[in-house]
Amino acid sequence: MSERGAPASRRVSSRWPLRRWLTLAIGVLVLVFIGAVVAGSLAIAGLTEARTTIVDRVDPAVQHALRLDTALVDQETGLRGYVLTAKDEFLEPYDSGVERQRAAIANLRRSIVVRTDLLDRITSIETDVERWRTDYAEPTIDRVRATGVGGDAQTEEGKRRFDQVRAAVGGLQRELDLAREEGRATLASAASTLVIVCATIAIVLLVVFLLVAVVLRAAVAGPLAQLTGGVRRVADGDFQHELRVTGPREVTELAGDVDSMRRRILAEVSVQREVNAALDARTEDLKRSNAELEQFAYVASHDLQEPLRKVASFCQLLERRYKGQLDDRADQYIGFAVDGAKRMQVLINDLLAFSRVGRHARDRVPVAGADLVAQAETNLAEAIGEAGAVVEVGELPTVLGEAPLLTAVFQNLIGNAVKFRGTQPPVVRITAERDGEHWLFTVVDNGIGIEPEFAERVFVIFQRLHGKDAYPGTGIGLAMCRKIIEYHGGRIWLDPADDGGTRFRFTLPVAADATTPAGTLAETPTEKAQP
Repeated sequence: MSERGAPASRRVSSRWPLRRWLTLAIGVLVLVFIGAVVAGSLAIAGLTEARTTIVDRVDPAVQHALRLDTALVDQETGLRGYVLTAKDEFLEPYDSGVERQRAAIANLRRSIVVRTDLLDRITSIETDVERWRTDYAEPTIDRVRATGVGGDAQTEEGKRRFDQVRAAVGGLQRELDLAREEGRATLASAASTLVIVCATIAIVLLVVFLLVAVVLRAAVAGPLAQLTGGVRRVADGDFQHELRVTGPREVTELAGDVDSMRRRILAEVSVQREVNAALDARTEDLKRSNAELEQFAYVASHDLQEPLRKVASFCQLLERRYKGQLDDRADQYIGFAVDGAKRMQVLINDLLAFSRVGRHARDRVPVAGADLVAQAETNLAEAIGEAGAVVEVGELPTVLGEAPLLTAVFQNLIGNAVKFRGTQPPVVRITAERDGEHWLFTVVDNGIGIEPEFAERVFVIFQRLHGKDAYPGTGIGLAMCRKIIEYHGGRIWLDPADDGGTRFRFTLPVAADATTPAGTLAETPTEKAQP
């Protein structure tokens, strides 16, 4: 068997173990998940960067550029009003414009710090503004403040310089507008990229999960299902089905172990079948032998009746006719022959009765236990009367059985109590009580008793504990009691008595409509007269 299993073990050694399959599947899922996380993070980072650029940089820069243009216009307007009127209140827009212009330029630098080209343009604008203010606005203010007289509007040179500054600011605004459009386009592209990445991740994850599921099903679940089906088929009794499973090493090794167990079970079943067949053959031989022995005992005991009767009759005739006419030894020999013929006749009758038990089954009818005991007492009236025996019978139930056979049980037990009596007159006590689904009968006497070591021997046919000279008998009575009780579905045994004597107990099934006896012991001394 080990040689047959060797190729399978070598074959499974080249298979991947289940741990490797699971590690591969988990590794693939982890890699795909990491790739999905990286791709999604990059797409989200691009979208965030585009949104930050347009929201936190470009749009604020556009607003600051507008504020810068407004501040420059306020400066030019305030300066013009002051030149025309020479009133100081017209310088307030000019002064506030200067402060707002500087704040706007500072905010612009912070907003577009990453655009060096725009930073250079802002620096150029700031230089032009400071030059216009230094070369034209401040000298004009000082002149008007010194003379107290206004004049014409700004000169051509001042106007040219201011228009140059306004043009530079306009160019900056156009650049910022262009940057905003580019930012919006970048934001839209980043959003589209994120959607595409998310959809791609979802599709890739779905495909990978499906592939992993298919691979695991083919590599793990399929072999396990195949092994389960094979094991269930073997468990249902198909021990000839060989388990052949391909898959992970653990599954194939398990299949090999189960198949090895199947082969061992199959071998043991084959051996057990051979043993059972041999036992069945021996059982049939024993049944046939027992039937032949019973048939032989019945035929022998039945057929020996007539010749033995003739022998006994002629021996008795010899005894009556020639007794006293021959010598004493002849009379003794004739007496031995008559006694032997009588004993043989009793033995054959007992053997015939024993062989008849169960041979011809009759319908079992309800019989009263008291009637059975009464019939047994009637049959033993002579022996009971000679021994002065007393039979005490309690309230006995009604049982299902064959009355002649059950009567023989009580007759043998009472007869043994009378035969094996002690120095006191025999007293036999018969009671019964309910024990589950059986009636428990007890027959107790005050005789010589039986030693516990002979408790089983007394129920063996032809087994005697005493010599024939001390106590007559054939050694069949208790064996026949056991056969009758077991034939009725009960059992009989010897229960050692506490105060000497003998106590037999036996059980009989309870009839369907049986009632429990009252259990009170009714003493019925019976002293039958000798017929």
